[in-house]
Amino acid sequence: MVILIARFTAKPGFEDEVAEMIAGLARDVRTEPGNIVFEPHRETDDPRAFVVFEKYRDEEAFQAHMSMPYGTVFNARLNEIIEEPESQLTFLTAVE
Repeated sequence: MVILIARFTAKPGFEDEVAEMIAGLARDVRTEPGNIVFEPHRETDDPRAFVVFEKYRDEEAFQAHMSMPYGTVFNARLNEIIEEPESQLTFLTAVE
């Protein structure tokens, strides 16, 4: 299983556009056969800060997700309107 958190901060004035974009992306990603969870959130104390919790069945499913054309379009625009150079990804391992 691949588990990760993506974090990014909208530039001032772009927070609503980022929210709309991530909601649209969520609808697409949730249809991917290997996607288990795709949950976008905003930080309570900073509405420009976004966190997305994601789970994929395995590495193959994650790589398939990364190659989706809608993701390429999303990331190209996102990188123009966030403060970071790109989404900051943190990969996680379940503690059982």
